[in-house]
Amino acid sequence: MPADPRNNRRPPDDLFPLPGVSDIGRVIRSDADDSIGDLPTAFETDGPAETAAKGFIGLTVSDRTLRIFFGLLAAGLAVVVLRLAQVQIINGAYYAKQAEGNRSRTELIPSQRGIIYDRSGQPLVRNVPNFTVLLRPAELPAGDAGRQAVARLAAAIGSDPETIRQAIDAQKDRPLDPVIVGERLTHDQAVLASVEAAQDNAVELDVGTRRDYTDAADIESLSHIIGYEGRLADSDVRDHADYLPSDLIGKTGVEKFYESTLRGAYGRRTVEIDALGRKKDVISEEPGQPGLNLVLSIDLDLQKQAEAALKAELKAIGKTRGSVIVLQPQTGEILAMVSEPGFDGNLFARGISAADYQKLADNPDHPLFPRAIAGSLPSGSVFKLAVSSAALEEGTITPSTTVLSTGGIHVDKWFFPDWKAGGHGLTNVTKALAESVNTFFYAIGGGYGSITGLGVDRIIAYARKFGLGSQLGVDLAGEGSGFLPSKQWKKETKGESWYIGDTYHLAIGQGDLLVTPLQIAAMTAVFANGGQLIQPHVVAALTSSDGSRQVVEPKILNPQVVSSRTIDVVRQGLRQTVTEGSARSLQDLPVAVAAKTGTAQWNANRPNHAWFTSFAPYNNAKLVVTVVIEEGGEGSSTAAPVAKDIYAWYFGPH
Repeated sequence: MPADPRNNRRPPDDLFPLPGVSDIGRVIRSDADDSIGDLPTAFETDGPAETAAKGFIGLTVSDRTLRIFFGLLAAGLAVVVLRLAQVQIINGAYYAKQAEGNRSRTELIPSQRGIIYDRSGQPLVRNVPNFTVLLRPAELPAGDAGRQAVARLAAAIGSDPETIRQAIDAQKDRPLDPVIVGERLTHDQAVLASVEAAQDNAVELDVGTRRDYTDAADIESLSHIIGYEGRLADSDVRDHADYLPSDLIGKTGVEKFYESTLRGAYGRRTVEIDALGRKKDVISEEPGQPGLNLVLSIDLDLQKQAEAALKAELKAIGKTRGSVIVLQPQTGEILAMVSEPGFDGNLFARGISAADYQKLADNPDHPLFPRAIAGSLPSGSVFKLAVSSAALEEGTITPSTTVLSTGGIHVDKWFFPDWKAGGHGLTNVTKALAESVNTFFYAIGGGYGSITGLGVDRIIAYARKFGLGSQLGVDLAGEGSGFLPSKQWKKETKGESWYIGDTYHLAIGQGDLLVTPLQIAAMTAVFANGGQLIQPHVVAALTSSDGSRQVVEPKILNPQVVSSRTIDVVRQGLRQTVTEGSARSLQDLPVAVAAKTGTAQWNANRPNHAWFTSFAPYNNAKLVVTVVIEEGGEGSSTAAPVAKDIYAWYFGPH
């Protein structure tokens, strides 16, 4: 019996014929199953047909492919290892801190804001409790629960739900930031709000302070000096990232200028919180640093008197706007500063109503405007102090040079008048200052007859030496710069050349020239102290809670503006103004006063501005007093009486 072919080690050739190249993938038939279809299997042969039996069923992979595969695998493992090292070793502390933050929160602890005093130590402001309610929209429950929470909170703080919802909507682009929904709460409202805060993590009661300006209601001019605090505007938020949403910030005056000094440094408290964000325990606390106190150079009693004197004169002549500057000429300390009309800073500190704010904003006299430092006005004849000094310094004139005043001068078809019909006769520089003789200043400014004038460039150069045309740097927000014209400015702005008439007008303080009351006071102080231009300032010292005191030293802007010889000549003219000239009404004061009057034309259809600037005592000056009454007419008749009242009070018995 023949052997079973299935027992042979090698199958018959006719059962599995060896494939050629074209037979790869041939269908393999089986006696057991005729239904097997095409198999995706290749038989790889390496030569003759008889070696095909060495083939195998599967896919072949080249060495190059294996190397690429294992290379990529190794690179991937390396990336994983490096990332683990970065997380665990390099940034381990950071992620540990992040994890810690999941169960703790850092809070800022507001510091006590510094107090502001007058020069004698009398407090001008105090800190009073202020309760504020904040709501975190992101933590407010959704749906009816959230609406009910808002309704309960509104009832607790005396508000209404719609107002709170509007406040939330106004800040919808910052859902994680708390929204102020109630301010300046009463004690009872604060108690009810604290109950809501204990029950609802979205509610927070902030217990802080606000300012109370103790004398601002009686002496409104203080508000232009001290300023006031207000809520952070969007620009404040951008510029002060470390402020809390409930914080107040200085908006005007020294409150703004010395904001960082008064604020101090906030402390930090780390508290443990539960899963709902409620405080459980204090982990650590770092105390803050209280703000420094400010001792102003302002004499409160003198400030009150200066305001009263200006108000009385304004009322008498039916005007509403004016300024007074009283400063110490040796140090630059401002002893009093009045801008009329004024306002009560407590309106803002306590939360000004829309009606009250609109009333201030619509007032045509602009009571919020600090005109004593910011108002830019034509100077009139008080500018002659700078022009006469320039002419003496430049040798354009000597103290004995005279000009004949016959009522004005003619240049071609133009006439430039004196204020006195018929003129003042022969006039030297001291008489020209005392009687404010325009003809003399036309001649030394623009030239006339045998006198070659200074010209516009030299006049402006000396004006700058006296501090005109730019800010002096007073430590108050909102200082103005005034304006000094030039040939180039006129050409570029008006498209006109500079004419001799422009120089004549400039020489008597008219034309396009603008000054601030503070600048005129600082210029006057140069003649009172012997030649130094000193930066005016309102803060005399800084004090801390431990009793230490830092005195603000005078800052000298120009140690000798003009020579002592020139200072002496101009001083004689200013004294002669009181003894023989346009300010003889001050002769009966208990001290010798040196002064200059001024009348500034500014509008052909409106009254002139009235100027008066002065210092006393003449030989040992302790005060500079500068007064301007807008649309007040003649300086000698309306501004001078205000200065006289101030001198009489200061140097008289009281």
